[in-house]
Amino acid sequence: MQKFYFYNTPVRKVEEFVPIVPGKVGIYSCGPTVYWSPHLGNMYAYICWDVLVRSLRYVGYDVSWVMNITDVGHLTDDSDTGEDKMEKGAKREGVSVWDVAKKYTDEFLENLRVLNIKTPDVLCKATDNIKEQIYLIKKMEEKGFTYKIDDGMYFDTSKFSGYADFGHLNIEQMKEGARVEVNTQKRNPVDFALWKFSPPVVAGQAKRQMEWESPWGVGFPGWHIECTAMSTKYLGNHFDIHTGGEDHIPVHHTNEVAQAYGAFGQNIANFWIHNAFITINSEKMSKSKGGFATILELSKTYEPMAFRYLSVSSNYKRGLDFSEESMIGASSSLKGLKKHIESLGKEEGSVLTVFRDKFVEKLSDNLSMSEAMAVVYEMLKSDSKPQDKLATWLDFDKVLGFDFKFEEEVVPEEVGKLAVLRLEAKKSKDWARADELRDKISSMGYSIEDTGDSYVVKRLTV
Repeated sequence: MQKFYFYNTPVRKVEEFVPIVPGKVGIYSCGPTVYWSPHLGNMYAYICWDVLVRSLRYVGYDVSWVMNITDVGHLTDDSDTGEDKMEKGAKREGVSVWDVAKKYTDEFLENLRVLNIKTPDVLCKATDNIKEQIYLIKKMEEKGFTYKIDDGMYFDTSKFSGYADFGHLNIEQMKEGARVEVNTQKRNPVDFALWKFSPPVVAGQAKRQMEWESPWGVGFPGWHIECTAMSTKYLGNHFDIHTGGEDHIPVHHTNEVAQAYGAFGQNIANFWIHNAFITINSEKMSKSKGGFATILELSKTYEPMAFRYLSVSSNYKRGLDFSEESMIGASSSLKGLKKHIESLGKEEGSVLTVFRDKFVEKLSDNLSMSEAMAVVYEMLKSDSKPQDKLATWLDFDKVLGFDFKFEEEVVPEEVGKLAVLRLEAKKSKDWARADELRDKISSMGYSIEDTGDSYVVKRLTV
């Protein structure tokens, strides 16, 4: 099996990836919080993980891909303060929180479709897995990692000596630089909520819409607990790869690591792989700042797959700087690539192993996609047979995921007959007759391009 090398966040270096079970890979990806439209930065991450999954499957690994849908518990501040994002979304739109969750889950799934991102094998919702989250908190409670205060159940980070290791955090510096702590009952500033109690209903304010019974009181889960509960539910207490954005490192994923230690006494994932951001003028794209670009907004001007082209041509560890110029360039390159593939005809030959080997080499080197795309163009510019180029492109596209669709050209019967006669003239080496028939076809508004022992007839464009 092909060896892969990935940048593993906890050790801050590229390491050889060795699956727990030979030939099989379990991957968990942090999914969207469905309180608003996913922005391009979100979708860039899912394209990166789609390529990761496709690459491993391409070389023969049996991959199980799990992704969560956060539809409760994610507060407006990732460090457990502020309003629940789902409740905030419901107020913003004047509908129920369940309606908000459905609306933006559906939009997320549509974004996956238009960007040709494969749907994960398991797409699980936080609200469908409340009992699993309660069970996990109880396990931590039994082992002495939790405590209860007025607003909820918290994880005591002082009980986990390695809390700062994953994110390479300076805890003392964090304490000194922390904002004014609104919850003075917390034992340590970096302690985080596992279960939040529903606030008391105040006159003039609506009752919280999402809440459940628990052994500690009526409330809702903290944001971090859902990922630990669902990843281990579907992949087991020890799996291969956990992915997410680099912004998850200092809080969300650090807390996931702590929860896993509290519940299972171990790090649940061998590899933690994080993508860099999309930036606009070097500033991180964010929903919280407003004015964010979505696939829906982008598609009013550009083919959505041009955004996939831009993303696939980057490296997940570098991210990309998004601009009008970059989208214009990606659109032009995508059109040129599609035209080149179309010119190869429809007859498939054999995959060119020399280029496939180069392609796999780049994939396995920490998903070096810009270099993998360079191999694609090297192959297309080579002197290889069109049929073999087509077969090789279709093979590469299992990873790239462009899945080009070409409209069938309806060629008039008379033009088709002339094309057949021209092919016969060529086979007889009657070049003058072949040229005469080509000119006649051209005078009728069509061109004919030779593809080895066959041809392609196209309508002439002005």
